[in-house]
Amino acid sequence: MEMSEYVCRDAVGLAELVASGEVTPAGLEALARRAHDEVDGRVNAVAETWPADDGPAGSGPLAGVPFLIKDIGVTMAGRRSELGSRLAAGNVARADSFLMRRFREAGLVTFGRTATPELAYSITTEPVLYGPTRNPWDPTLSAGGSSGGAGAAVAAGIVPLAHATDAAGSLRIPASVNGLFGLKPTRGRVSLGPDADETFSGLAVQGGLSRTVRDSAALLDRILGPEPGDPCAAPRPDRPYLEEAGRDPGTLRIGVLTHAWGGRRTAPPVADAVTRTVRLLESLGHRVEETAVDLGADWEEFTSATAVLFTVNLAATVDAVAAAFGRPADRSTLEEATLAGLHYGRRVSGPRFVAALAIRNTVARSLARYFAAHDVLLTPTLPEPPMRLGAYTEGGADLDGAGWIDRLNDRSPFTTAFNVSGNPAMSVPLTADPSTGLPIGMQFAAGHGREDLLFRLAGQLERARPWAGRIPAVRAGHPAGPALIAG
Repeated sequence: MEMSEYVCRDAVGLAELVASGEVTPAGLEALARRAHDEVDGRVNAVAETWPADDGPAGSGPLAGVPFLIKDIGVTMAGRRSELGSRLAAGNVARADSFLMRRFREAGLVTFGRTATPELAYSITTEPVLYGPTRNPWDPTLSAGGSSGGAGAAVAAGIVPLAHATDAAGSLRIPASVNGLFGLKPTRGRVSLGPDADETFSGLAVQGGLSRTVRDSAALLDRILGPEPGDPCAAPRPDRPYLEEAGRDPGTLRIGVLTHAWGGRRTAPPVADAVTRTVRLLESLGHRVEETAVDLGADWEEFTSATAVLFTVNLAATVDAVAAAFGRPADRSTLEEATLAGLHYGRRVSGPRFVAALAIRNTVARSLARYFAAHDVLLTPTLPEPPMRLGAYTEGGADLDGAGWIDRLNDRSPFTTAFNVSGNPAMSVPLTADPSTGLPIGMQFAAGHGREDLLFRLAGQLERARPWAGRIPAVRAGHPAGPALIAG
């Protein structure tokens, strides 16, 4: 197989070639390494590569496909897991997490880890530990975060599919700015064990980033389901998500929220992209209307509660890692935003933390009422085009922990609500800015446990408005080559 063919096939398509004997997993891994060597110097997406395991091959629609895991949220026995931070530099995982075991059982060939911001605590991937990850569409721009390394690696053609996590949009934001598909599952859909029952008080979930809908569907099929001791479990789907991606969604009731809570206005190119998406949905027979979405709390209450939940959990993580390695939690090991969150989180009282959990409950109940009346909610994934590298931290020296969370909510005001509520939400690369060609993701959210509905809609949208022909400036094999072959 030539490199140009490797980068133009999705994961399911590559696995089909492995199953038929046309290619071998070792051959695909070699191509992935060549792709890495060709482009990673320009995007800095991969923190480390290693020899792939010689263990059981696994089985299923992804078997034999090269794969990368994020440097946080999953552990692979004998491999470094540094959390994007100098505080954990050199850490080697002792055992596979439950999720890593499921990646192995799926037959994915994991040969490295992708970059993440420090402790996944940012929506841009620019850690001191490995330096900034660059956007393959324009290397002066951010690849998003916190799964920015995964997003850049997939968009640049190193792998067709990569592990990602999402606590405030960390999967959907890189999907949007890198022109990829990304679905954040329902809370409790994928186990976070055994080292954690919940992460960020239930706001964080596990998933993947891909170039096609069916790749993400196939991945979720292989990693879903509870493990013993998990605090909650999402209801099992009626049929495989890979099958759902090919089913007709029927006529859906879709609400539209163009401008975010708290008065945050959406930039004109993104608002225009929403309008174009609405026209597409209407042409497909869906009932679409502008809507108001009540979070059950005002924006100030919401942002205050998220600041508490994020910083208290951050403080607990930092203190545990610092104790484990005998290292100080100061400027020698941590970045300014992390330190600000650490100091803020340490000062939060127990009653205030419980009050923040009550806001989490209020938001979940309010959005449940919304989805009783609407099948899906459409918003932009982000209110503005991708930001340039360095923009997120400008003027940040004077921000406290709450100030950094306010900045996150200002830059990404549409995503966090669905982490708080636990609802599934996806970013779909339906549109691009006509003046720059940069991708603009559209976010679709649905009721608790309704990933099936989202995959049906995503598959329909992909067939109606294919995005495979959009190729970023940095792409292995050819910077502007043929369209992706989904099959």
